[in-house]
Amino acid sequence: MWQKILSYGLVAGLIVAIPMNLMMIFMKGHPPLAWGMVFGYVTMLIALSAVFVAIKRYRDMELGGVIRFLPALGLGLGISIIAGIIYVLAWELSLAITHIDFAAAYADTLIAEKKAAGVSGDALAQLTAEMATFKTEYANPLYRMPMTFAEIFPVGVLVSLVSAALLRNSRFLAVRRA
Repeated sequence: MWQKILSYGLVAGLIVAIPMNLMMIFMKGHPPLAWGMVFGYVTMLIALSAVFVAIKRYRDMELGGVIRFLPALGLGLGISIIAGIIYVLAWELSLAITHIDFAAAYADTLIAEKKAAGVSGDALAQLTAEMATFKTEYANPLYRMPMTFAEIFPVGVLVSLVSAALLRNSRFLAVRRA
């Protein structure tokens, strides 16, 4: 099972990491905020479909078409952890290659959006102070890396839960024998 976790986790990690790195490089590290988030989460879902494939193949090829919920969930979570680690490393590589100050760009975008929405006074001052704190914290890799991992791992947990729940039923996408 460890080999499946590593191989499918590597595939999922690369599927999410390569487009992210390419987007950051070609867009000079400044993709539109909303578009970048949508692109990122869609890519994560596509990448983490490897969880479903891995559980199904493990169930059908090695377990004779039957898998219990907890082993299926464990396989999915293991793959999600490996994919998450690769995602974090890819993000760090993106930051190193592009030399962008993501925290500053993110903070400036949020502040500009709030100003455009008519926020001013104390609310704007509070947001500006929060963003200054965020920029300081985000500069620390011990803060940034777990925060980056927390972007992808909940998606992996959700995909793992759904996949394990569906595939524990041996009649769901049952293997066809000749």
